[in-house]
This record gives sequence, C-alpha cells and structure tokens, in this order.
Amino acid sequence: MKRILLTLSPEQAADKQLITKAVAREVHLPSQSLYGWHIVKRSIDARQRQPKVLLTIDACLSQEETLIPPYDKPVYQDVSAPGTPEVNIIGMGPAGLFAALTLIEHGIRPVIYERGKEVSLRKMDIARLNRNEGLSPESNYCFGEGGAGTFSDGKLFSRSSKRGNMQRVMELFHYFGADDTVLYEAHAHIGSDRLPSIIRRMRETILQHGGQVHFDTCVTALDLSRPTILAIGHSAHDTYRLLDKSGIRMEPKGLAMGVRVEHPQTLIDQIMYHGSPLRAQGLLPAASYSLVTQVHNRFGQRGVYSFCMCPGGHIVPAATEAQSIIVNGMSASHRNSPYANSGIVVELHPEDLREGCSAIEWLAFQEQLEHLAWLHGADVAGAPLSAIAPAQRLDDFVAGRDSHDLPKCSYLPGCIPSRLDQWLPPVIGDSLRQGFADFGRKYPGFLTHDAVILGVESRSSSAIRIPRNPETMAHPDSPNLYPAGEGAGYAGGITSSALDGIRVAQALSTRLLNS
Repeated sequence: MKRILLTLSPEQAADKQLITKAVAREVHLPSQSLYGWHIVKRSIDARQRQPKVLLTIDACLSQEETLIPPYDKPVYQDVSAPGTPEVNIIGMGPAGLFAALTLIEHGIRPVIYERGKEVSLRKMDIARLNRNEGLSPESNYCFGEGGAGTFSDGKLFSRSSKRGNMQRVMELFHYFGADDTVLYEAHAHIGSDRLPSIIRRMRETILQHGGQVHFDTCVTALDLSRPTILAIGHSAHDTYRLLDKSGIRMEPKGLAMGVRVEHPQTLIDQIMYHGSPLRAQGLLPAASYSLVTQVHNRFGQRGVYSFCMCPGGHIVPAATEAQSIIVNGMSASHRNSPYANSGIVVELHPEDLREGCSAIEWLAFQEQLEHLAWLHGADVAGAPLSAIAPAQRLDDFVAGRDSHDLPKCSYLPGCIPSRLDQWLPPVIGDSLRQGFADFGRKYPGFLTHDAVILGVESRSSSAIRIPRNPETMAHPDSPNLYPAGEGAGYAGGITSSALDGIRVAQALSTRLLNS
C-alpha cells in the first residue's frame, strides 16, 4: 500500500479512469498493474481562481492489500442477561447514542431516557412547526431521538483535532448506513434527509443487544444511586435548573450569539469559486464559507465568525419553548436548495452580564434575547406559539435603516421586517455590524441587498459547563454523575459530541469492569 497526494482539476477528479491514470503515474506503474485504490481524504482548494480538488489516496500495489478491510467493524455484546451492569443515559443525541453503543461494546447495559419522541414521530411535530401550527415543547428541532443534529443539518465536522479519534466516529456513521463519502470528505455531511434512518439503525442495534430506550420520558428528579451519563444537549434549560436546585455545581461559560444570514446560493458560488462555471456544470459542490474576524469597539475586542454554514440549505425554527424565537440552519444530502445560510455570531462572556455571574443568570440572559426576538417577530402574528421571525436585509442592518420589504427566504414559518440593529444588545449588534462590513470587504458581493438576516441565532453552544474530573470523567462532587457532550459544555456539534460520549463511556466502563 502506498499513500499518495494528488492535486487535480474538478473535471479530472470526477472521472475514475483519469484518477487511476494519475495514481499509476505517481507509483510508476501501468494502470493495469494497479490492484486498486481508495480515497483517504478529499477536499477542495478554492483559494485560487481555478479551484482544485486535493486527494489523499492509498494505492494497492499487490493483490493481498486489496483484502485489507477499510476499518474494524464494531463488536457489540449481548447485555440482556440478568446481573449485567447498567448505566442510565439521559438524552439520546449523539453523545448519548455513542455512549450507549460504547457501553454495549464493553458488555454494559445502557438504559436511555429521552424526553422527546422517536425519529419518525418527531418528523410530524417538526412539519407542524414549519407550517407555523404550534410548537411541541418536547418534540422539535432540538428534542427527540438523535438530538439537535438530526434535523438541523448533519455536518460531521469539528474544528478540534484534540478530542479523540474523529475517524472512528465517521466509521461508525458509515457502519450504520452513511455514504462512503463520510470516510474521506474533509467536511463530511450526511444530510437531514438521511440521518433519521441512520439514527433508527443505531437504536435498533441498542435494543437488539439488550439495551433499553424510553421515549417521552423527561427527567424531573435525579437518582444517582446508579451511574448516570448526562447527555442532555444545549437546550435542556429545565434540566439545568433541576441540577441547580439539586445542588449540582455548574459554571457559566463563554457563549456565541447573533443572527442567521441567508444569501442566494448562486451568489455564494460566484464569490467562493471566483466565477468558475464548473459549479453550474455539476463538477463542484454548492460553495460554503468559513468566516472569522476580530472587531474592536466600546466592548473591547470580539470575535465574530460564521457557525454551522449550510450551503444549499434552509433556515429552521429551533425554539424549545413558547414565546421565543431561535433560528438554525440545515441542509439535505444533495444541498440543492437555492439558498445558502449561516449563523454569524459574536463571542460573549459571563462578565458581559456582571462579574460573578451565576450559571442560571447567564442562562436567563440567553433566554431573554430569545424572548426579545419573539416580541419583535412572532408577536405581530398575535399567537403565543407563532414562529414568525424578525428579519432585516443585510445591507440595511449594517447601514442602520429600515427594510421596507424582504427578499425571498427559506424560513418556512415566515418572517417580517424588523430593525434588528435597534433591539439586539449593543455588544452583539455593534459587533455584528462591524463583522459584516469586514466580511463585505474581504468577499466583495457578500454585503448585499439580496441577503437577509433573521434573529436570533442563540444556541450555537451551551451557556453552561458542568465540571468533571478529566481522568474519571465524573462530576467532582457526584461520583455517579458523568456529564457528556454539548449540553455539559465539552463539545460543539455532532462529531465532537459523539466523541465525548465515547470518551465518557470508556472511562465509566473501565471503572465498572475493574471494580
């Protein structure tokens, strides 16, 4: 096996015969002498005017090498026997699911409690929410089987390389039905249309091997007589308050909040691919972007950056309780919507509220902004459960003027013109205005009258961190409580949450099997 690096044009990268010829040239063999090849990593370099495809390839130079499996399949044990050690798992998002699968690998029975519904029933509640027919507080874009990522995109990407074996998470998603591309795409993506079936297969595996799953079960009290993995996700605010009342120590942590911006996808393609016609020819995917800048204002220095960018996607209503507006983004697997959207958020710190701010006070600040968005959006419709969002044209927001109308938008419940620049907290509004202006300078065409911003993007991460021992992974004050994933403050998306769930489950398994 020989690993090689190739830089190809999009036309070459779309043709397997041309790739084979390029591989053969690199290993100095005729094409017919190759025993095969497979892609290890694929990415697109669009920094130059002519985009290139970067491929890392393993070339098979002997017949034996073709027999090597691409990865080790998981081996799940039967954990149904009486007397098998049990672990409670609260939450069935990626942290909870991957923790449960890891426990079964170690011969431990997971007992999962999920406040929401199983994935197929959850689809119905989300459809009603998109039609602006009301919010189910326990079954929505954030709550239910698979967690927030199931119906809000399915991007398998993390900026961190220090949290563990990212490739193993990709392999497990592939094992449960994801396309081969998750094994090698630099920014892998499953899509909100395909994730539900993958999540369902994970649940079936858990049940087939003796694990338990309880849907429509919201935690109202804590019993820590049995080891419990707390994988509640970033939106379980009522559970945070339960932990606080139960005396479980928590900390406020840095947070990022802002808006979601939407452009025509053709405009983003034009900007990011420098006008290349290859996108229109189907040789390049819908263009994405990753934006970051530092702004200086009366609040000091602030990072402003893009979050959860969704090429060819839709903006969705992500509230979990009445009289609040939260927006998020999603993309189906084909990313064929005419819109591109992304969160654009400002880094915030608990000290922005006050010195010594408590975790619950910081949580309330987040909730107040979400209610403020409702007051300037949905309340106009006169319905407490309305999901209509306040919106403003991007150039009007930066210039500080009214938007008398709005461009077409993917947000299905609907939006109405609102002066977001006037009611967003100044630390957010002022920083966003500077950030968007900088993005417009760096990427001419980005700051346009055809783009719209919706408020608010407030659930980019948890406002709270639940402390834990870095060795045992247990809470320092509660040895049977194991905080995990995004809701505990240790992850920021599907992949990193899954990884954290694996790490916590491995540490807990070591404890139980060695005791």
